[in-house]
Amino acid sequence: MLHILQSNTDKLQNLILPDSVQKAHLTETVSKLSHMDYRQLLTEMVQEAGWIIFKIVIAFVIYFVGKQLIKWVIRLMDKAFLRHKVETSLRTFLRSLVKVLLMVVLILAIVQTLGINASSFLALFASAGLAIGMALSGTLQNFAGGVVLLILRPYKVGDYIEAQGQSGTVDEIGLFQTRLKTPDHQTIYVPNNSIATSIIDNYSQSELRRVEWVLSISYGDDVDVARREILAMLGEDKRVLPDPAAVVYVKTLNSSSVDLTIRAWVANSDFWPLYYDMNERMYKELPAKGINFPFPQMDVNIKNNK
Repeated sequence: MLHILQSNTDKLQNLILPDSVQKAHLTETVSKLSHMDYRQLLTEMVQEAGWIIFKIVIAFVIYFVGKQLIKWVIRLMDKAFLRHKVETSLRTFLRSLVKVLLMVVLILAIVQTLGINASSFLALFASAGLAIGMALSGTLQNFAGGVVLLILRPYKVGDYIEAQGQSGTVDEIGLFQTRLKTPDHQTIYVPNNSIATSIIDNYSQSELRRVEWVLSISYGDDVDVARREILAMLGEDKRVLPDPAAVVYVKTLNSSSVDLTIRAWVANSDFWPLYYDMNERMYKELPAKGINFPFPQMDVNIKNNK
């Protein structure tokens, strides 16, 4: 232990220069300053400062010109997409991707103008990108999920979908997330990776949809009358397709009701309007035809064991 302390003390003493050496260094520095041409030094500093300011101004010019060029390229892309009728979801994704790539090129041009070695900057950028990529692995997975969604195309902008417990109309498919608009105008952002790896219900992909109701009627009511009246209601509505024809089945004999299943086919856009309209019509019109809607009830028998 003492040997270690002694060794560390010797090293510390070696780091501290003697007074004579320090005075010699001070004298040498003063001598260099006394023989220096200050005018030349000031001229060189002004020239160097002017060159630095010039490069900064050029960098700003490149930045603003580059921003305008990027906007011009994006406008050209939008016109080309519209001319070739590229799907909105793919258009949005490619637009965002090209914009990011062009911004990276602009940054590299500015860095090169400022005199920074682009290769060194790229190496530093790659190292930082690796570290950031490891830290933001979930974000990169969302980017990959966005690419998968655009390739497989399980939905597009304007479709009404349900995924990850959320439902709404697809408003935008971005690089990292999908934006949904709910019927009550809420905005929901769902990560692309979550959607790409989950079950997706797309309610807008098919042109036709089957509407189904379950109607409970009382025991003793005539099922044939109920069927005839329900089919007549459906037949009067022009939104109901004649083929496949609407049907009414006895689904279940419950403890206090007879449950009927009613099915009809409509255009996708007429699904909910027809569903709610028929609910109201059946509630208002069927009781007048002798069809009643039962309430839950229980029969209790009391025995007197005297």
